[in-house]
Amino acid sequence: MVFRRMAGASLVEQRHWGYNVQISQDIGDPMPSAAPASPTISPARVLFPLGLATALSLMGDATLYTVLPTHSADAGIALGSVGLMLGANRAIRLLSNGATGYAYDRLPRRSLFVPALFLGALSTAIYAGTQGFWPLLLGRLLWGLSWSGIWVGGATVILDISTAANRGRWTGLYQTWFFLGATMGSFGGGLLTDSLGYAQALWIGAGLTLVGALLALWLLPETRGLRPEAGETTITDPEPTAETPLRANAPFWGAVMSQCANRFITAGVLSATMGLLVQGRLAESGFALGVATLTGLLTAGRTTLSMLVAPLAGTLSDRLGNRWLVMVVSLAAGAVGLGLTGAAGLWPVLIGILVGAAASGSVQSLATTLTGDLVGRAQRGRAIGLQHTVGDLGSALGPPVAYALLPLIGLPGIYWLCAALFALAAIPAGRFARRRA
Repeated sequence: MVFRRMAGASLVEQRHWGYNVQISQDIGDPMPSAAPASPTISPARVLFPLGLATALSLMGDATLYTVLPTHSADAGIALGSVGLMLGANRAIRLLSNGATGYAYDRLPRRSLFVPALFLGALSTAIYAGTQGFWPLLLGRLLWGLSWSGIWVGGATVILDISTAANRGRWTGLYQTWFFLGATMGSFGGGLLTDSLGYAQALWIGAGLTLVGALLALWLLPETRGLRPEAGETTITDPEPTAETPLRANAPFWGAVMSQCANRFITAGVLSATMGLLVQGRLAESGFALGVATLTGLLTAGRTTLSMLVAPLAGTLSDRLGNRWLVMVVSLAAGAVGLGLTGAAGLWPVLIGILVGAAASGSVQSLATTLTGDLVGRAQRGRAIGLQHTVGDLGSALGPPVAYALLPLIGLPGIYWLCAALFALAAIPAGRFARRRA
């Protein structure tokens, strides 16, 4: 990698693995002070190291979500503390996401993204090498800080390299890497826990996360200041501009609240109760697999379906020119899926889980895509940070709310309430869809 300072200018030319990228050197200014350079890098060459590092970073977290509800004794904590532990990383992101987004608006992407990956490897090593409430809580808080840097940064990088005409596709493809990591972590983590043990599975996750950090350090190019705003048109809503304050951007808030409901339900309630669903209902149907393996398999099936649907939904929204219409359909499908998950019988539960997973992948992809459409480039880091903060509020509340309601209404009642929440989220999304019709 070669850096060359341009005399009398605030741009740096970076030669990275045979291609050139111009980036802003003045980190105090969120926008380049010189005329933006035309992009000379393929988005695919950015997506591969970015996506692979993101996927590998999820090994420890996805494993913990799969096995902690049924292996709390191995972690040295009481079962009543499981909900707190599974939500602690999201709680701290309520504080860190906004600051992280602000930093991404002002600093080179690599300087934040790569260290966050190394911090993620450290947090998983803490899960594996310690026992007890406080060490595990420390590891979860460190993971929360790490994921702020990874997830806010990854979305910001994708918006750097995409335009309104292809943003849905590239955002969906990046989401595919996220769901791939969750799939590998949940199924692989459950399988390794049943075969090798709780700590050994997490040590393997820590090693894989470290590999991803090293790959990003070596292969990921800088993208800040890569693509000019001029000539970019939004296909979703012509009213907000780069100068529109985020607080006054109603369509942006519609996307934020859709993602908040999605995260509360899928990343919060479902992820934290899937082990109990398997243990209490599916395992009774005669499956010959261990509870952790079966939980991992089912969680992997959910995330695999989300992985396949995310780029399809994004590409469809590019072609239709109305992302909100796709969002409404996705939220409605989520309501149907959660309603079936709470029903009696094996097949309605399995179908409901899969339908809900497809809806979740679509909503998550579209929420980020809409943010790119509705928010000017100078505010996108903050907008992504804000969107993730509200989403993390939902996902942090999901596990403790689910475990608090469990003795009162049981799992079916919890899932039916989630179905109603998906339906409520579809109402404002429908209004924005009609505006575009």
